[in-house]
Amino acid sequence: MRTLYLLLLLHISGNIFACCNKQWVTQSTTQKIDSLKMKITVNQKMFSATLYDNATTNAFKKLFPLTVDMIELNGNEKYVDLSRSLPTNAVNPVTIRNGDLMLYGSSTLVLFYKTFPTSYSYTSLGRIDDPRGLAPALGSGNITVTFEPE
Repeated sequence: MRTLYLLLLLHISGNIFACCNKQWVTQSTTQKIDSLKMKITVNQKMFSATLYDNATTNAFKKLFPLTVDMIELNGNEKYVDLSRSLPTNAVNPVTIRNGDLMLYGSSTLVLFYKTFPTSYSYTSLGRIDDPRGLAPALGSGNITVTFEPE
């Protein structure tokens, strides 16, 4: 009985440590994410964005400053094929949100300006902090967009 009690105590202690350790990692990661800022300029209107801390974003930042002609698609996104492939970790986000910046495949950069459900998989790069005004700034046709550190 004493052995069973000791094993139960160790199991509970391990779960408490794992719980606390997970919370610490989450807070630490959040602080790191907050420091990864980028500026996106569309028609002289600047949007601040927060990048996620991942291998794809690290490779993307090496392209800065980056000015590209983005192509209109489906009335909800602008995209451009980059000159090189980036590392990927694609997942289905289920819902695309206005202001999401993602990678489709390994080299197609996509900036979404409407919220909608999706069945496609993307690698998340980050998102615009306040996407209000993004859709009108991007307009309905192709457009030049600049990505650079903030």
